[in-house]
Amino acid sequence: MLELNTLRQFLVVARLEHLSRAAEELRVAQPSLSRTIARLESELGTPLFDRSGRLRLNETGRLFRGYVERSLGELDAGQRAVAEATSAGAGTVRLASETFLTLTGPLAAYKRAHPSIEVELVWMPAEDMGRGLRAQDVDLCVASQPIRAEGLESVQLLDEAVGLAVPLDHPLAGRTSVSVGELADQPFVSARKGHWQRRVLERLFTANDLTPKIVCEVDELGAIAELISAGLGVGLVPGIARRGATQAPLTWVTVDHPECRRTVTLFWSADSHLSTAARLMRTTIDSWNWITGEPQERRG
Repeated sequence: MLELNTLRQFLVVARLEHLSRAAEELRVAQPSLSRTIARLESELGTPLFDRSGRLRLNETGRLFRGYVERSLGELDAGQRAVAEATSAGAGTVRLASETFLTLTGPLAAYKRAHPSIEVELVWMPAEDMGRGLRAQDVDLCVASQPIRAEGLESVQLLDEAVGLAVPLDHPLAGRTSVSVGELADQPFVSARKGHWQRRVLERLFTANDLTPKIVCEVDELGAIAELISAGLGVGLVPGIARRGATQAPLTWVTVDHPECRRTVTLFWSADSHLSTAARLMRTTIDSWNWITGEPQERRG
C-alpha cells in the first residue's frame, strides 16, 4: 500500500523535477528522497521519471501525478469539511490570483461580513491554477487569462479595455488613441513573462510583426504605474486601475486594437466540495460591481 508521505514527496519532486531542490523544500536528505522515489517506482512497476540528463517527469509520471493530486486533494478536503462541521460555521477559504490589486474591494467586504473566517491568499501564475484547483491546494482562482484545464467551472467577472499609461510630459500624453505600430520604438515597463499584461503586450506586437522594447520587467505590479510616472517608459494598464485611486501622475491613452483587452474570470473545481467559507467568497466576488467598487445583486 502506498504511503501518503511518499505520495506527497512524489508531488514535490514532480513539480520541481529536481531532487536536491525537492529535498530542501521537504527538509529531508536527498539520498533518502531518492530511495523513496525509487521504491515508489518499484511498487508501481514502472519509472515515473526520465533520468537521461536532467530529471524529467515522463508520460506515466504525468498520468500518475493527476490521480495523486486528486486523491490527496479529496483527503485534505475531507479534513477541512470535518473541521468546518465542528467549528460552528467558521472555516478557511484559500484564494489564488496573479495579483490581488484587483480584489482588494471584495476581499475587504468579505472580511467585514465574515470576520471569523480565515482567508488565505496565494499568489499563483495562471499556468499553475488548474493543477492547484484539481489538487484542492486552493478553493478559488481569479485569472486575467484562460486556464487550460479540464474539470473547472467559471464565471466571468470583468471584461475591460487595457490602455497605454504614459507620463504627463510624454509626447503621446495629448493623444486620445495610438496604434500599435506607433509604439514600436517606445520603452515599455512590463510585468514578467507569463503574466496577463505581458501576454497582451506580446500578442499585440506579434500581430504587427513587431517586438516590444522592454526596458524594465517587474514582479511588483503595483510599482508599474510609479515607474512609468518616473519616466522610465510607458506600459499597459487595465481600465480598473484608471478608475482606481492611483497616486501616480499618468495619462491613459486608448490603444487602437480590438484585442487590447483583458477578461477577469473566477474559477473553481467542478468535482470538489466547496466549503461554506469558499461558497461565501465565490458569492462575494461574483456579485461585486467592478465599476462602482461596491457589492451588487448576485447575477443569475
